[in-house]
Amino acid sequence: MEVDIENNWQVTENGLYRKIVFKDFVQAFGFMTQVAILAEKSDHHPTWKNTYHTVEIWLQTHDQHNQITEKDIDLAKAINELLNE
Repeated sequence: MEVDIENNWQVTENGLYRKIVFKDFVQAFGFMTQVAILAEKSDHHPTWKNTYHTVEIWLQTHDQHNQITEKDIDLAKAINELLNE
């Protein structure tokens, strides 16, 4: 599958990856809350890590043997849209 994701997503052995640095913890946590709502609506949940003002996200489809699928690409695009608002 060809992956065409803009805005700093990388293809790694663990799926799609993005690291985002915010101004502070409140901004980072607010962003995570927005992503959680998107993830729940799409029934596709990221693996992620938050340290103070930094959020790291990995997207992969676990029921497809951790491959990158359209679900991952769609969620990555939705996350990009949140960041561009």
